[in-house]
Amino acid sequence: METELVSVCIPAYNNEEYIENTINSILNQTYKNIELVVVDDNSTDRTWEIINSIRDDRLKVYHNEQNLGMSGNWNRCLELTTGDFVKLICADDIMDQNALELEANAMRENPSAVLVESDTRLLNLKGEVHGQFKRYKQAGLVNGKKVAKTALIWNNFFGAPVNNLMRRSAMEQVGGFDTDFTYILDFDMWVSIALLGDVFIIHQPLNSFCIRNDSNTGVLIGKKRDVYVKEHIQLLKKHTGPGKVELSGLQFSFSVWFRKFRNSVIGVYLKMFAK
Repeated sequence: METELVSVCIPAYNNEEYIENTINSILNQTYKNIELVVVDDNSTDRTWEIINSIRDDRLKVYHNEQNLGMSGNWNRCLELTTGDFVKLICADDIMDQNALELEANAMRENPSAVLVESDTRLLNLKGEVHGQFKRYKQAGLVNGKKVAKTALIWNNFFGAPVNNLMRRSAMEQVGGFDTDFTYILDFDMWVSIALLGDVFIIHQPLNSFCIRNDSNTGVLIGKKRDVYVKEHIQLLKKHTGPGKVELSGLQFSFSVWFRKFRNSVIGVYLKMFAK
């Protein structure tokens, strides 16, 4: 049953090498009631040409006359969607053919869920699997504040945008991506939404995340670790306190230290497997 329209949006900028595969992985989903919104942020390569060469009635293509930057273009993507459920996917990631079917079914069958998430394969540029990133340890329906607290202390268990399907009403209540964040605006978004209800977790890899040194993640962790830590502290301050996530002073300090430690470990991983 495909009663709900699912909106998938791709914010694109200079992604000529990857964008066609990403688009095809969405158009070939077993769940057919979708709209695919692609917004080119005034690319300087062949991205716009490639997008326009693909023919499908479900594909809606837009072009920004001026570059809006990551947060600006991500929010423009969301503004252009009309679906009941919404997913943003970066222009070099891939979705398994049954990803939307399983995630949309979970969202429909669990009215208290504001997010549905699945596990992720980590790929290098050759398409080789070099690991798997799992969501929060518990499967099924989990209290969103519980997931948010664990994520803030230990690790971003929400993962990349491709992992998350949002309920539109929750997305609108949050108001989109917070432009006060430059790099971890997606982490902030997932925490904000999770605090509104439950998170449904599917422990099955339904998508693939490309590890690249020149990606946002690669640059941030590989070359701008101090910036990441600064934004992590900003994230903690925004989401902790009465009515939000309750963290002790010790938990707050540990979270910052552990973020620095994880950055170092991931930096080594990127040197070994990313190009």
